[in-house]
Amino acid sequence: MEEVTRNLVALLDVAPVGDDHFTGESDDLGFPNVFGGQVLGQAMMAASRTVEARLAHSMHAYFLRPGDPHRGIDYEVQRVRDGGTFTVRRIIARQNEREILTSMVSFQVPEEGFEHQHGFPGAPDPESLTSEQELREQLRDLIPQERREQMMKERAIDIRPVNPNSPLKPEARPPHRQSWFRAQGTLPEDPILHRAILAYASDFGLLGTSLQPHGVGFASRGMQIASLDHAIWFHREPRLDSWLLYDMDSPSASSGRGMNRGLVYNQDGELVASVAQEALIRQRRSSGGK
Repeated sequence: MEEVTRNLVALLDVAPVGDDHFTGESDDLGFPNVFGGQVLGQAMMAASRTVEARLAHSMHAYFLRPGDPHRGIDYEVQRVRDGGTFTVRRIIARQNEREILTSMVSFQVPEEGFEHQHGFPGAPDPESLTSEQELREQLRDLIPQERREQMMKERAIDIRPVNPNSPLKPEARPPHRQSWFRAQGTLPEDPILHRAILAYASDFGLLGTSLQPHGVGFASRGMQIASLDHAIWFHREPRLDSWLLYDMDSPSASSGRGMNRGLVYNQDGELVASVAQEALIRQRRSSGGK
């Protein structure tokens, strides 16, 4: 396992601090606020620590306040239900005693049943694509000095976008994008960890899908952008140290919000997870002019 991946595993390994309470460190990825995927992954891990012999099949979360990437996060897990087949946990994430995220995670015993799925959409081989790390290197000199070190540091998730758009001068495109992703290096054989890392990685790139038809991006003037909620459903066992295809679209944007969806496939064409997220995509108008 590479060092950056070991660091991610350690980041998600929340520490118990009392009955159904856990604490996690934060990682500064160069964003103004703590990365939402980090909070999702840690919340998933905290909930899973209170459940035995069942794995998460769905997670629903609301981002309530921006988190500070330089402060730890407290996670309170509430035992909502322990049924014969399903178990439900509520998780509240706090910084400075203020809630930054609330989430529900549902777990299920292993079960056989009907199976069907959307067909694999097809995409170029991931090894033929340029990684996001390499794309950032091409823009190194254009990144503000005060954020350059954090923005340029190597990340644990290797992302290979298909047909990447310029983050500085984005062109208007249909609301669909694809990227391959995987953890750098081999991971432990722990299905809980693989789910937590998938929750973490699912927040990379999804929001930008709803920006594409409008020719704007995170660096565009006047944009106020934030994830509002996030949901993920696990259909089949994910392997996060193997390539996964993230096929994303945005069916609608209105009222300053953009709706984003994603399907996650493995290289065998199996649909392993579905993701949905609504985001604030507000463009502030200048005071001058119409």
